[in-house]
Amino acid sequence: MIDFDEPLRKSVGAAAATKLAAEAELRTAGDLLHYYPRRYATHGELTDLGALTEGEQVTVLAEVKKTQTRDLRPAPGGKRRRMLKALITDGTGELSLTFFHKVEWHKKELSPGRRGMFAGKISTYNREKQLAHPAYEMLPDDGSAGERAREFADRLIPIYPATKSLTSMEIKRCLDMLLDTMGDITDPLPRGVRDRHRLEGLTAALRGIHRPADGADIGRARRRLKWDEAFVLQLALARRRREAAALPARPRPRRAGGLLDAFDAEIPFTLTDGQIEVGEVISAGLDSTHPMHRLLQGDVGAGKTLVALRAMLQVVDSGGQAVLLAPTEVLAQQHHRSITAMLGPLARAGQIDGAEHATRVALLTGSQGAGARREALLDAASGAAGIIVGTHALLQEHVSFADLGLVVVDEQHRFGVEQRDALREKSADGRPHVLVMTATPIPRTVAMTVYGDLDVVALTQVPSGRSPVATHVVPARDKPHFLERAWARIREEVAQGRQGYVVCPRIGGDADTPAGEEPAPPGAEAGEESARRPPLAVLDVAAGLAEGPLAGLRVEALHGRLSPDDKDAVMRRFAAGETDVLVATTVIEVGVDVPNATVMAIMDADRFGVSQLHQLRGRVGRGAHPGLCLLVTDADDGTPARERLGAVAATTDGFELSRVDLEQRREGDVLGGAQSGRRSSLRILTLLRDEELIREARDEAVALLDADPGLDGHPPLTAALDALLTEERADYLEKT
Repeated sequence: MIDFDEPLRKSVGAAAATKLAAEAELRTAGDLLHYYPRRYATHGELTDLGALTEGEQVTVLAEVKKTQTRDLRPAPGGKRRRMLKALITDGTGELSLTFFHKVEWHKKELSPGRRGMFAGKISTYNREKQLAHPAYEMLPDDGSAGERAREFADRLIPIYPATKSLTSMEIKRCLDMLLDTMGDITDPLPRGVRDRHRLEGLTAALRGIHRPADGADIGRARRRLKWDEAFVLQLALARRRREAAALPARPRPRRAGGLLDAFDAEIPFTLTDGQIEVGEVISAGLDSTHPMHRLLQGDVGAGKTLVALRAMLQVVDSGGQAVLLAPTEVLAQQHHRSITAMLGPLARAGQIDGAEHATRVALLTGSQGAGARREALLDAASGAAGIIVGTHALLQEHVSFADLGLVVVDEQHRFGVEQRDALREKSADGRPHVLVMTATPIPRTVAMTVYGDLDVVALTQVPSGRSPVATHVVPARDKPHFLERAWARIREEVAQGRQGYVVCPRIGGDADTPAGEEPAPPGAEAGEESARRPPLAVLDVAAGLAEGPLAGLRVEALHGRLSPDDKDAVMRRFAAGETDVLVATTVIEVGVDVPNATVMAIMDADRFGVSQLHQLRGRVGRGAHPGLCLLVTDADDGTPARERLGAVAATTDGFELSRVDLEQRREGDVLGGAQSGRRSSLRILTLLRDEELIREARDEAVALLDADPGLDGHPPLTAALDALLTEERADYLEKT
């Protein structure tokens, strides 16, 4: 019986084990057995050589057509040198192999008419595709001679993810050594689960994925191994939910006649059915003796901030305080202004025009003036401010609260786990209730997995009064007159008294763009960016527009290198209508609300991710006039980049776009590895494609914990759970 923790050197030898560890981070028997093939080939199926691209790591199955040797210029010292060139074909194309060492030995192996597997990186020399010094394995000449010939004739060939120095064939040889000595493996999946879902045993699944006899073997193996990942993951998350539900928290019930009732009576519009329903769910959570931990997701403009404000007012009514944590100073200032404006006299406690029982709304950012910062800190510590809005400055040790009852995290994906945890720990009495918000909606099955200990609620209804936004792709390089028309459209909107945005991927100037402000397109193909010009910059574009296509208009720039006061001043001028066109980085991505802005041009739009484009687009069409979003790109038609832009232009449904986004970039590590740089814990499970399986695994995990909370009757499963929950990942779950 094999031990998954057994070092690989015991089964594959020290040299191979060292290479596997260095190239693929495979160190134990379990690591190698769970390194699955990315596809399968057969000896009757020749790889299409005509479809190979330069720079691609490939494994091809082909026949040697001819070989040729020639002498090279002697090396220093007069030593004779020779080169072998072999031409291989699969009937659809040809590929050259070149060798500069062991020429005679390779020539003997590569005799014309023989077939083999060849692996390496495609390069081009004299306009001819080639593999230089490829690794290869020749197939038996006689298909009926011996066991090895039958194996190659009858079985599928697994093709493994390779690296520059580690080929698929080397990985397969190591796996063969391991599988030859592998006995039965203790199965961690409970017998009842396997029987109910008709799953094969783990030993059979691992043999089936690496040595399949046919496609049915692969299908059975993949389904079982997906269940392993889904079940253990859902078990970890379900156990975390049970532990979180047992923690104490002070209830924050709704109080009749308080701030919330006064606010509801004064708002000049009717709440949507969705806002009412979600608000009631959150209100009930705040009234619990255990900490509410809820994710509020909704599309652009769905009214999440209003829902969060009503929850904060309920906490203030109960004598507590609420904190709103925003990722940028621009967004924090915007939240502070909008919350203060919405509350009106209810936010002016201690002032002559303040309402009875009013509170204060404090703002705390990292670069405030000393006086304003001192006042905000005092209001938070004394309890004078019922609502405190801020950035990362709220996380500092000297920031304290009188009675922190609710933490609201806006755009939660922009914060690290440790940052969120630092704020939550500032509650003096138990744990505060937590509401995290995202304007990047994701499918529910993904949400319940990625945010496993959060109860998910969604706002799908957009309030009345929002105008439609039309989106068009502008191929600036292929059709420059389209770009000219884009600038003309902006001028037309301004001529009608409206305003516009121009968004660029980076700032420009002498200094580098600050981290986090130059987005990487999550769906970009490898090498897609390598041959392109640098991304367009705010400072360059703003100057060019002011002197060129938008000359005569009031153009200003907004970016992360401006001081907080300067950023605030720029935004205030734009909101007041004193600026016609704002050229900005993604600092305007979320929260910025200027109803008079109706048009946006996103430069180098293909350098942004799908969800980010959708968020940016949400800054227009927020008033009475229709919005227009122009996705300007140099990307060629038919490329993945253009496909992303086409998807954004085709729909304004953020939930639909989230599926496109996740299909392109996968999920990262739902247990925190994506933040730490580790490889994903999901090797074969796909959150979007395996939604039904994940739901079944979640139900089974909850039922098992209900029956055996400590998993005392399932030692193998406990071991699998411990293997998944490394110290780093367990810490991630503890802090989430």
